[in-house]
Amino acid sequence: MEATSRQAHWDNVYTTKGENEVSWFQQSAAPSLDLIVQAGATDESAIIDIGGGASRLVDSLVEQGFEDVTVLDLSAAALTVARSRLESHLGASAEKVRWIVADVTTWKPARAYDIWHDRAAFHFLTDASDREAYIASLRGGLRIGGHAIIATFAPDGPEKCSGLPVARYDNASLGQTLGAAFQLIDTQRHEHATPWGARQAFQFSIFRREG
Repeated sequence: MEATSRQAHWDNVYTTKGENEVSWFQQSAAPSLDLIVQAGATDESAIIDIGGGASRLVDSLVEQGFEDVTVLDLSAAALTVARSRLESHLGASAEKVRWIVADVTTWKPARAYDIWHDRAAFHFLTDASDREAYIASLRGGLRIGGHAIIATFAPDGPEKCSGLPVARYDNASLGQTLGAAFQLIDTQRHEHATPWGARQAFQFSIFRREG
C-alpha cells in the first residue's frame, strides 16, 4: 500500500471511530510497559512508540516518570486524540512528549533512541519493500545496544485488521526478517481481548541491536 493510501486509511479510522471502538484498544498498556522496563529503560531513556496512534502507552510512560518520550504515527488525527487526552489528564506533564506525524517507511530519524516500541504497526507491512524500508528506519533510529520491542499477530492470530491484510510472525520468523543485527532477548505470547470480547493472539519480542 502506498504511504498516502495508508495515511488516508488511518486518518479515516481515527476520525470515524471512538478510542474504544477499534480492536486494538487497551485500557492498560501491558505487556508493553513490563517489556520496556525489562529492556532496562530508565527515566532518562529515549523511548519512541512507532505507530502509537491513540494508544495509552504514552500516558503510562509519562505518569511513571519517563522524561524522553516520542510518539510517531502517520495519522495526524490519531496523534491529536492522544495529545488532547494527555493534556486533559496530565496538564503540563504532557509537554514532555514529542509528536511526529510520519510514515515509518519513509521517515528519516534525526536521532537514535534507546527503546523502539511497536505494537501492531510492523505486521501491516505485507510488501517486502515496505518491510525493508521499516528496517532501514529501525537501524537509523535505534542505537547500537538499544532494544526494539515489536509486537505482531502470532501465527494463529487474525489474518486481517481494520480491513487490511497483515503478516503474522513468531519470534523466529520476525528475527529472521529483521536480520542478524538484531539479537532476540525474550519473547512472550499475549492474548489480547478486543473491546467486544474477541481474542487475538499476539507475540511480543525484545531484540537488542548488535550492529
